[in-house]
Amino acid sequence: MRNAPPPTLASAAAPSAATVRDAVGDVLNGIRLVDHHAHSVFADDLDDAGFETALSESGAPLRRGATAFDSQLGFAIRRICAPVLGLEPFAAPEVYLRRRRELGTPEATRRLLDASGVDEVLVDGGYAPESLLGEAQLFAFGLRIRPIVRLEAVAEASAAAASDASGFMAELDRRLDETRATAAGYKTVAAYRTGLALPPARPTDREVTAAAARWLARLAESGAPPRLTDQVLIRHLIWWAIDAGAVLQVHAGFGDSDLRLAGADPLLLQPLIARSAGSDATIALLHCYPFERAAGFLCHTYPHVVMDVGLAVSHLGAAATGVVARSLELAPFSAVLFSTDAWGLPERYAVGARLWREAMTDVLAGFVQAGRCSLDDAARVAKMIGRENAARIYG
Repeated sequence: MRNAPPPTLASAAAPSAATVRDAVGDVLNGIRLVDHHAHSVFADDLDDAGFETALSESGAPLRRGATAFDSQLGFAIRRICAPVLGLEPFAAPEVYLRRRRELGTPEATRRLLDASGVDEVLVDGGYAPESLLGEAQLFAFGLRIRPIVRLEAVAEASAAAASDASGFMAELDRRLDETRATAAGYKTVAAYRTGLALPPARPTDREVTAAAARWLARLAESGAPPRLTDQVLIRHLIWWAIDAGAVLQVHAGFGDSDLRLAGADPLLLQPLIARSAGSDATIALLHCYPFERAAGFLCHTYPHVVMDVGLAVSHLGAAATGVVARSLELAPFSAVLFSTDAWGLPERYAVGARLWREAMTDVLAGFVQAGRCSLDDAARVAKMIGRENAARIYG
């Protein structure tokens, strides 16, 4: 008589879907997350209109009679954040905002950051820092903080302190060198300023100096605050970070209304990525939606490329499982990271973390239940993406 085959997940002995989901969910809920890309939170109280404006990447006024709470992010805040503030899930928006005012911004912020389960945050302080808490204040809420330096902001500060191209280059070099001791990594917002279709070659010193002279002349003529949109100078900054062997974060895909989405496809950056292969640098593609499959291809093809789908998760809400699943198609699991891209509202930390845990539970429990991986594998991948990959990549 032949030996009976071992039991499989399809057999009567297989664990139920609920049992598998609970086991995977327990692992994910137990991870103290490393958020490898986020921003600080508002320092001051917001009125109701200001809160709703902060729920959208648009920046434009709402349609007449509309509310930003009628969105995936709005539903997620009412479901996830209302109980954190002592309300029933799905409390009405006006009830939620009234309770937030009663608690006060510091207490609401403390509760929401605690609820996120985020342990460490790599903070990009380069966008609208005047309205946000400083790193020391954010640290006081219990988060471990490491800075991500926005390259364009360093160049703009250098331009404001310089009178000519040679002075600008000396000031830029000095400021960049000063960041080496503390920066966990660097970031470029080239997608907003020039698009990602950048020539791959490192610009020459002569090209950089000439570009600096042109930019400073335009600034002197316009009198406007410095805003770097020169492709040569942005490439110079990118190659500075690559030559330094740093982690270089690159915004790709979905963002606010400053962005031309067609120019934010990470595939446009492939020639530069290919040129930088073999360096000690890591290229971290941020957010990526709706180009997450393209980003996965780049991670699969180039070992120095990693990715996240952070910003999209909060805005997709109940549909976030799809984008998380697509991020795990081609990309090696060692190349996928967790982020919230939280900015301004501490709710964005709580919602981003919770929705990511739920989506990862959906995806990984589905793998296990279908017999595509073991429960141990699912737990290992969850820990890699939630914490360990960032710890390894950022040191």
